[in-house]
Amino acid sequence: MRAVIQKSFGGPEVLEVVETEKPELLSGEVLVRVKASAINPVDVAVRSGAFPLLGQPPFGVGWDISGVVEATGPGARYEVGEEVYGMPFFPRAATGYAEYVATPSRQVARKPKSLSHVEAAALPLAALTAWQGLVDKAGVKEGDRVLVHRAAGGVGHLAVQIAKARGAYVIALASAAKHDYVKSLGADEVIDYRTTDFTQVVQDVDIVFDSVADGERSLRVLKWGGTLVTILEHMNPELEAAVKAAGRRFAGISVEPDYAALEQIAELVDAGELTPTIAETLPLEEAGKAHEIVASGQVVGKVVLTVE
Repeated sequence: MRAVIQKSFGGPEVLEVVETEKPELLSGEVLVRVKASAINPVDVAVRSGAFPLLGQPPFGVGWDISGVVEATGPGARYEVGEEVYGMPFFPRAATGYAEYVATPSRQVARKPKSLSHVEAAALPLAALTAWQGLVDKAGVKEGDRVLVHRAAGGVGHLAVQIAKARGAYVIALASAAKHDYVKSLGADEVIDYRTTDFTQVVQDVDIVFDSVADGERSLRVLKWGGTLVTILEHMNPELEAAVKAAGRRFAGISVEPDYAALEQIAELVDAGELTPTIAETLPLEEAGKAHEIVASGQVVGKVVLTVE
């Protein structure tokens, strides 16, 4: 099979397509013939060495996949031919940019029926990050006021929709050029973070979903008992202490595979309440170019590799 690996840290050019053996199945695993694999900012950080999550190369980056079950190990949850999606093994290596991935069957879920594989591949890591933060940790509910940072980004655009689907009032931060897009996701208010200090115009928020490491300022807009959900400062003990001392809740998120949440996310998708935005699709061989696009920081939605 073909797979994208890297033998050293560096720029996008270190990603190379190689021929390798298909993974062998263990009990409870399924072999997925990958149709599409999405790029996440964490992929870029791991590849460059800025976030050495997987230790030293060689390894393959990439976690988000959507595809078809090709084979099953004893005790696996799925049958050959079923369509599944997920982000297996995170934070360990999954080598998701590949024609085949072997995964524990409980780390993937049935693909949303209404989505293509490209669209489904865009969901797992970003949608689970939003879900585990907003739903599992913060318990977002009808009537909550929720502030979402970077609302047009890969995680943010899904966080806006998940919060709205749970009945929340959503205040979104995004650049002016992206305001119409973020409003189309359902945001009730959109603030241009480049020209407006959100701490001066937002108050009494029940939940802040912070994906930009702006926890100190985010704390200022939280009401007593409110929750700060942070995905970049989840290991910041000083911030955690400050949040708790102020009478607020600290919810640091390190996303993990979760088939049950993926099933609920698929239900939202098929009910028309959650739609991933695809910024661009590229073939497997252009993984490096895909990383360049994501690293630009200007992407609206997700970049996805097609695997044929």
